[in-house]
Parts: sequence; C-alpha cells; structure tokens
Amino acid sequence: MKIFTIGFTKTDAQGFFGRLRRSGARMLADVRLNNVSQLAGFAKRDDLAWFARELADMDYRHLKELAPTKPMLDALKKEKGDWATYERAFLDLMAARRIERHDPAMLDGACLLCSEDTPHHCHRRLVAEYLQAHWPQVEIIHL
Repeated sequence: MKIFTIGFTKTDAQGFFGRLRRSGARMLADVRLNNVSQLAGFAKRDDLAWFARELADMDYRHLKELAPTKPMLDALKKEKGDWATYERAFLDLMAARRIERHDPAMLDGACLLCSEDTPHHCHRRLVAEYLQAHWPQVEIIHL
C-alpha cells in the first residue's frame, strides 16, 4: 500500500501537477481545514478538483477529518507556537477521531495534500505516519 503526500506552496501548477501525474497516485486527498481561501489559485477546491481530473487523471476528495482544528492551527501559525506541542496535539486528535478506521483501500494510492512545501513540519506527514503505524505495509512517498 502506498500513501503519497504533496504541498503546493513554492511551486507552480506545472511542477505540482507534473509530480502528481508522474507519481501514479489515483486520488488527491485534500487534508486542509480550509480548501477555498488559499493564496495559490490552482489550489482552491473547485479548481483543484478540475485540474486533478484533467491534468493528472485522478479523483479529488476533501477529507476534513484528517485536518487540524482551527484553534490548533491558530496556536501554531498566528501565535507562533511550538511544532512539538502542535505535533502531540494533532496526533492526539487523530487518535480521538480514530482515523485508522478508514478503509485502507480508500487511501491506497492517495496523495495527501496540504499547503506546506515540505512534509517536515506539516500535518500531512503526521497523518501518513499515523496510518503507517496502524495499518500493515504502508509505504509513504513525499512528492
């Protein structure tokens, strides 16, 4: 089983969709809390769904249950919070939501999308690693 991850900042549409197309991912799983007011025009919900289908031949789904809460994001971004504190709180949230109950087949070949350009300080990595710890034989590929 493969779970991909990708961020859209610090890239253009050509590079972003080229990486998606080459990856072989079958679904773009948007794990952002808010998917309509991002700065990158190609990463807004309706545009992204169209581009994913037309340019990368993949489905698009918004999986809000894999997103952090607004207070968590505010504490990290607006209040310049500590990543380690955010990480612990987010992992606790994933455990409370019991995201491992998702059907693994639904996310096999999915690419988790968030805004951060790298996975190091992004919740999409935490989601992928959480599922890897709960499901058998999950390979994570960061695009």
